[in-house]
Amino acid sequence: MTLSFSQLSLSPSLERAVAEMGYENMTPIQAQAIPVVLQGRDVMGAAQTGTGKTAAFTLPLLQRMMKHDNTSTSPARHPVRALVLLPTRELADQVAEQVKLYAKYTNLRSTVVFGGMDMKPQTAELKKGVEVLVATPGRLLDHIEAKNCVLNQVEYVVLDEADRMLDIGFLPDLQRILSFLPKQRTTLLFSATFSPEIKRLANSYLQDPVTIEVARSNATASTVEQHFYRVDDDDKRNTLKQILRERGLKQAFVFVNSKLGCARLARSLEREGLNTTALHGDKSQDERLKALEAFKSGAVDLLVCTDVAARGLDIKDVPAVFNFDIPFNAEDYVHRIGRTGRAGASGLAVSFVSARDARLMGDLEKLLGKKLELEALELEADKRPAGHFNDGQRAWQQPDTAREAREIRESRGSRPEREARAPSSRPVRPPRAPADPLFDKPYEPSLAAEATPSWEAAQKPTSRLSPNIKTRKKVPALFKSAPVAPVTDNS
Repeated sequence: MTLSFSQLSLSPSLERAVAEMGYENMTPIQAQAIPVVLQGRDVMGAAQTGTGKTAAFTLPLLQRMMKHDNTSTSPARHPVRALVLLPTRELADQVAEQVKLYAKYTNLRSTVVFGGMDMKPQTAELKKGVEVLVATPGRLLDHIEAKNCVLNQVEYVVLDEADRMLDIGFLPDLQRILSFLPKQRTTLLFSATFSPEIKRLANSYLQDPVTIEVARSNATASTVEQHFYRVDDDDKRNTLKQILRERGLKQAFVFVNSKLGCARLARSLEREGLNTTALHGDKSQDERLKALEAFKSGAVDLLVCTDVAARGLDIKDVPAVFNFDIPFNAEDYVHRIGRTGRAGASGLAVSFVSARDARLMGDLEKLLGKKLELEALELEADKRPAGHFNDGQRAWQQPDTAREAREIRESRGSRPEREARAPSSRPVRPPRAPADPLFDKPYEPSLAAEATPSWEAAQKPTSRLSPNIKTRKKVPALFKSAPVAPVTDNS
């Protein structure tokens, strides 16, 4: 049975915002979670990514905080009452935009704080007073230590992408933040994946929680078509271009495991004529936001990114996701392919599997609970135009004549032939010089080195001393001392 938002009896200001955004019927996670949150119960919600989890916790929290709605300009009348914690800056910025849209016609204030940006504008917003604070853990701790925000009146805590928030990397910061909050509060956890260990850990932060699972745990969306191709590392880039061309894909996410690999792949694809940008942790926050905005607006076709873009980002109508590298954590696969096929739309997820990915594929099969079949993909012949890349002009240099072009194409041949003709990668060592008996002969001290020094040989033994008394050994002096005058006794 499908439920509509009109059945929730929301306040008129929230109903107006929801209707303006075009929402009519609730998704399964919204239909099950919103009534429970309205009752003030703790919730652990698991649903496939792209099913509207943000609205599932934002709307009921705003409804419950409407009793604090006031027009006062005093910051004391607008303390932080709801805290939403997220693992990435991009996701925090996206959730904050959604909260502002839902609270558009209310007097409830909201803001977002995350790293990579100047703290002064964020501090000014916090000083004005906000009811809903969206934050990443690191930057929130910075503001707490600077006494820019007080959390002693927080009534609701939301951990979005809770499995990542409860990961060992975030857990120390999360525990510090929770120590500043009141003991009596409502805690909501939402994510697409929950491992058994995370579930046990989450129960220590919840009080009599209601568990909501609208699909099998760690399941992928049925609207996403998934393919796993057996591809060598050297052929991944050509395979990516071939699939883009054959399927006529206009936009796609391309996920890699490392920041360095992300930057290199983006430069390589850009050099080959594809409209590409990179998104990874080494970029400044301003660069990351600009890259994401360019991809959302359609100014960029391929977004080559690390797992900073794997969680929660809601970009509509992205037709495909490519796993250029199999993720190290199997849960990240579910979040990666969730960037396509959102809100019931169809999508394509393509993963490139090399020989060294056997263990990672085993972890992925264990998580998904099914056997993954590897497909073979025949690469097309080399269709690059004859010529070479001119580093000086940063462009492809065409041959001068048709004969020269034909000779270049024939010289390429097939890949096995090119590899057979390629020179060995081992460095060529120069021939060894003939042995020299003078240098090969071991060291032998000369007779002169063993001879007694002349200054020591000139020393005359003193016969008056006892043979049991050793004479003081003389050493050469750098400076001659002045003669000492004899002491005479004038008495």
